[in-house]
Amino acid sequence: MAQIGTFTRTEDGIFNGTIRTLNINVKATIRPVTREHDRAPDYRVAANGVELGAGWSRTAKDSGAEYLSLKLDDPSFNG
Repeated sequence: MAQIGTFTRTEDGIFNGTIRTLNINVKATIRPVTREHDRAPDYRVAANGVELGAGWSRTAKDSGAEYLSLKLDDPSFNG
């Protein structure tokens, strides 16, 4: 899978970084949010005040490592 972003986590749990594709190159944040129900995201992804996606905390089955699973959406992305 291609890497389209690089982020650094701050002490307050917010990730700051950049998302770069062929069509976009923006500074973005991944912020923790309060979950409204079991399937609601743990994080929201935004750039320039516009929400680009959501993220869920996951644990790898093999290693037990924690990671974020993100879903991003943008009109410039293919369907």
